[in-house]
Amino acid sequence: MALAVQDILKARAEIERLGIEYRAFESPHGPQADQLFLRDPAGNIIELHQAGTCRCTPRTRSEASGGYASVEGAVMFADMRGFTALSERLSPLEVVPLLNEYFALLTAITLEHGGTVFNLAGDGLMAGFGVPREDADAPRRALDSACEMLARFSQMAGEWKMRLDIDTGIGIGISAGEVIVGNVGAPSHMSYTLIGDTVNVAARLSQRARAGEALFSSAVKRSLEACGRHVAAVALPALQLRGRAAPIDTYCLPADGRIDFRPAPVAQAAMSCR
Repeated sequence: MALAVQDILKARAEIERLGIEYRAFESPHGPQADQLFLRDPAGNIIELHQAGTCRCTPRTRSEASGGYASVEGAVMFADMRGFTALSERLSPLEVVPLLNEYFALLTAITLEHGGTVFNLAGDGLMAGFGVPREDADAPRRALDSACEMLARFSQMAGEWKMRLDIDTGIGIGISAGEVIVGNVGAPSHMSYTLIGDTVNVAARLSQRARAGEALFSSAVKRSLEACGRHVAAVALPALQLRGRAAPIDTYCLPADGRIDFRPAPVAQAAMSCR
């Protein structure tokens, strides 16, 4: 849940006075644009931000009638690998708590890096960075979020392996560029979401990633280089993504341990070009 406050600095001071633990995402736009993250007594994550610095501003409220806007941002998709096998072995009553644990982790990491979760479906998450409020640092924050997801979910997957003898992992795709953000759908059912080629590329990259990998586009790499950030990523041969006319340059950020859940012929073909 996200809440807008009249004065984020006073809210932060009050939280500290009460001794409540919190984490702060410091914005390059100044302390008035900072975001604070804390948990309620039930363990739910609450975000506090300054009124007028997010999508609940008067401008974006006017978009609630069906409007949308074009912004430059970064989009991330994260999908669990091995979920089908997990669902076959366990009952729905056993699967749901695992999914909740998984989504709680990924959502918390996204929020801690200043991102916004736009969709949770099945075993996948879609998040945006620098949307709806543009931020030149959005690709870096998306990649930092992916790195933390890979590391922390690896620990969670290890616990599941010991407890339930199941193999799982996550594959992540990230792209950057123009994104349309706003309400899409029928008048009776609108969804506040992201659309555009940047979204499509991120989704396709997440589908190509093995468990324990984050694939990102050359647009993300150029943004990182522009701000002096070096990433030890592996350059892959240009990938022909489904639905795109031309292949794109792609980079892989692997975690310490990777698992390939794809069919053997597909996995061997992928390994031959890495």
